[in-house]
Amino acid sequence: MSSDITLAVLAGAAVGLGLYALIRALVPTHRSPVSTVARIDALRMRGGAGPIYAPNPSRTSEQAKQKSRYDELQARIGERVADIYLQRGWELRSLRADLALLDRSWEGFLAQKVVLAGAGLFFGPFVFSAAAVIGFGFSPVIPVWVALAFAAGFFFLPDLEVRRDAKEKRRDFRRVVGAYLDLVAMSLAGGRGLPEALKAAAEVSDGWALRRIQTSLADARITGLTQWQALGRLGDEVGVEELKDLSVSLALVADDGAKVRASLSARAETMRHRELAEIEGGAGEKSQSMLIAQLLLCVGFLIFLIFPAGMRVFDGAA
Repeated sequence: MSSDITLAVLAGAAVGLGLYALIRALVPTHRSPVSTVARIDALRMRGGAGPIYAPNPSRTSEQAKQKSRYDELQARIGERVADIYLQRGWELRSLRADLALLDRSWEGFLAQKVVLAGAGLFFGPFVFSAAAVIGFGFSPVIPVWVALAFAAGFFFLPDLEVRRDAKEKRRDFRRVVGAYLDLVAMSLAGGRGLPEALKAAAEVSDGWALRRIQTSLADARITGLTQWQALGRLGDEVGVEELKDLSVSLALVADDGAKVRASLSARAETMRHRELAEIEGGAGEKSQSMLIAQLLLCVGFLIFLIFPAGMRVFDGAA
């Protein structure tokens, strides 16, 4: 009995020490100069330190007020967690690029992760309580670990969702970039200069991808950047390597219209071939999956036919 009490005390002390070390690691006592500069840059890019989701004063209904309070609380949580990420130096550039491609804010994403983790803390013990009622046993230690496991799993669920959605949207963006390069090459062949061709090709459609390119080119005129530099920044922001390579290529041959046309046509053709190869590879994977499913179905059908005869043979031998 005394050994069980000693083991429980040691386990509780270990868990408490681990939680204390985790809190000390996530919330340091002082802020480094690097994190301070990063915070200033983030606030400048965000346009200030105010809440992202400002409540609308024109709404007077109780439901709208509750929603605005929830949005404000979510904004505070996201800003606080974002400050912790800055202090620890966790940049997560690929995840930020996925969020930028999906037009989602970094702070809102972090707030969603924290809210889901809190929900996991309550959902884990609920599942364990349901299992205990059914009759799977009971222990005072297991609900804690179940709650932590569900909290960790729920915390990383938004990452999986963002990765999946960004992968599909990035594929569509690359397809649009290939068509955009063909349009730019056609405009150059018609006698337009490179800046005019880039702008005119982006205004052909109002799709979300071309709107992103239009916004990037418009910002370039305001900030004083060249249009190919703006395309490179857009590619770095959304994680599309083709735009960054295009920026470098246009910076080298921007003064020679013939080389620009040849380079754009070659890049568009390369992107089309790559897309066709990816489509063919995906089709091959799906055909292999269908073949495996058919084989499993055939094996199950054979077992269904052979099982009764096998049981008779074994019964007769017994």
